[in-house]
This record gives sequence, C-alpha cells and structure tokens, in this order.
Amino acid sequence: MPKRVLTGRVVSDKMDKTVTVLVERRVMHPLYKKFIRRSKKYAAHDEANLCKEGDVVQIEECPPLSKRKAWMVVQRNGEALSDATAAQG
Repeated sequence: MPKRVLTGRVVSDKMDKTVTVLVERRVMHPLYKKFIRRSKKYAAHDEANLCKEGDVVQIEECPPLSKRKAWMVVQRNGEALSDATAAQG
C-alpha cells in the first residue's frame, strides 16, 4: 500500500526537529452542495530544522516517531529535501 502524501503550510517551527503543518481540503456540503474548507494540523519530522513558518511543504506517512508524530517532511517550497531521501533508502 502506498504511503499517503499531503501538501500544506508550516504554521509553527518552534519545536526541535518538528514542524506543525496545516493541511486544507475542500469538501462539498451534503445538503447545500457548496464547497467548504476543512483543515487539520499534523506534526511532521524535519530532521535538519530547515522549514520555517509560511513554507509550503509535502509530508509523507512514516512509522510513528513519537506519540503525535507519524509524518515526515519530504519536500519544501517545491524542492526535495536530501536527508528525507537518504533516510528512506
């Protein structure tokens, strides 16, 4: 089964090696048929502490790294992170 990949915006980088990523999705309201925004925050692993607030990142599922953290940053502002690809292979 392939790993899920989500795209979102970094809203907090205050933790060490962890960033909070806000992922927004659009869903249709069941009754009114209007598109509404739903959002969720994920804690993602950022090994090199490269990501800053406002960056657009791609995160990928990984085995749990802590109680809340089961995602890893794989791409930042459109460019792949070198440490993420090295950790996979």
